[in-house]
Amino acid sequence: MSVTHDRVGHLVVPPRSVTDAPRTSSGGPEEYRPDPKRWSALSVTLVVGFMSLLDVSIVSVALPSLQRDLGASPATVQWVVSGYALTFGLMLVPAGRLGDAFGRRRLFLLGLAAFVVASAAAGAAPSAGWLVAARLVQGLAAGCLAPQNSAFIQQLFRGAERGRAFGLFGATVGISTAVGPVAGGAILGLASGPDGWRWLFYVNVPIGVVAFLLALRLLPRGGSGGRGRIDVVGVLLLGAGALAVLFPLVQAESGGLSRLWWLFVVGALLLAVFAAWERRVVAHDGQPVFDPRLVTRTRGYGIGAALGTVYFVGFSGIWLVFALFFQTGLGYTPLESGLAVTPFALGSAGSAVVAGRLVERHGRRLTVYGLVGVMVGLAAAAVVLLLVPPSAAGWAIAPALLVGGLGGGFVISPNITMTLRDVPVAMAGSAGGGLQTAQRFGAAVGTAALPGLFYLVLSATGDDYPVAAAAGLCVSVLGAAAALVLGVVDLRRNRAEERDGADRVADDGGPVPDERHGPDGVHSHGHAWHG
Repeated sequence: MSVTHDRVGHLVVPPRSVTDAPRTSSGGPEEYRPDPKRWSALSVTLVVGFMSLLDVSIVSVALPSLQRDLGASPATVQWVVSGYALTFGLMLVPAGRLGDAFGRRRLFLLGLAAFVVASAAAGAAPSAGWLVAARLVQGLAAGCLAPQNSAFIQQLFRGAERGRAFGLFGATVGISTAVGPVAGGAILGLASGPDGWRWLFYVNVPIGVVAFLLALRLLPRGGSGGRGRIDVVGVLLLGAGALAVLFPLVQAESGGLSRLWWLFVVGALLLAVFAAWERRVVAHDGQPVFDPRLVTRTRGYGIGAALGTVYFVGFSGIWLVFALFFQTGLGYTPLESGLAVTPFALGSAGSAVVAGRLVERHGRRLTVYGLVGVMVGLAAAAVVLLLVPPSAAGWAIAPALLVGGLGGGFVISPNITMTLRDVPVAMAGSAGGGLQTAQRFGAAVGTAALPGLFYLVLSATGDDYPVAAAAGLCVSVLGAAAALVLGVVDLRRNRAEERDGADRVADDGGPVPDERHGPDGVHSHGHAWHG
């Protein structure tokens, strides 16, 4: 294989066509041989993914004690949460591309080692500045880990097994987001004292060390789709654009939206330039950091990413609203507040695993049904908060949250599967990074907007906490409704394609090859653009 220079200056080793299955010595397609360690490897990556996603929200319950023990200002302490979320989101797409180009196993191990070291540094932080710096590094490391999870699933699994693996992955994403406050409250309850918050970070160290040793043994070698230099200009444009959009959102509690609104304009311009640059790189046979054809030519990817974005606006923000309602309004402890929303997490966990087994048969219908369940559950919770005495709210909303959680498990897991299953394996990392970036953006909008709305309604109603919480729930319902529209559009399109296929069979008088299925038994529509 020859090494060439492309017309945008990249040193390139031409990658294997992603439409081709691996070849035998005779030139024919190589039979897929399942890795006997694939489920064990998946378990390791899911534990690490759970740990890194949990750290997005687990620290929020400890902010008062952090501020007191370190003598920090509220704005500085807020960066313990927002700084992690910011660097996490910024790293996802570049890390996905790095994994595709230079090896997912290598990047996963590097990210995990950095995450463990940064967690230990955060736990030992002597000052607020040290803690914020450690959290920024921790977020970068988590951003390296996240896209490799979905890429390993693409690499290790085929057919129905891939659906089940994505089901477990979706359950991990949903549960880790929902149980962060519960886990944080439980750790603070066990590690009482002025430095109890340090164990929120120290707990990652033994888990991470064990996971690292297991990953060395279980994760597959190879699996990168090609070799080549990273599109540095694209990385810089994407990073600057994402930073400009996300920074006002993570600074929302300190007035970032009103002071820094102009950064949204700058970010939009930079992202537009990024899109144009990536199209130019593709046109000159270069290797983009994020191939725009993933959105325009890969079946289901664009609409799935958009669906995930709008859903996460309500899904992520509502947990802060519940924390404010229960802790500030009703005087719950962090642990009690977390336990009050546990029914949602339990429902989501159970249904996500079931959804992973059903997604190959029912596809996008599961997402549509799940979104209806989320809307019904959260709307019912809002009504309950308005009707029952505040003292009974914790128990009264449990059934409604359980219904919402059951629906939520049918949203995240199938959407991840439907969005990524047509992606070429050689681009699985960058595609997974793009999807998770979209979800992180939705989460950033939700965590900025919903608490802001909560405080606005609280001020307007004279500290009526149930009304303020119900308002936040209504916005979450609207987010689910917007996602439902996208899900129905995709479902109708899929049905139209199925009807067209049936019509071709009838017109030709016999079956026609199903161009949507590749050698691995899953949909492969759109792969031809990589030949």
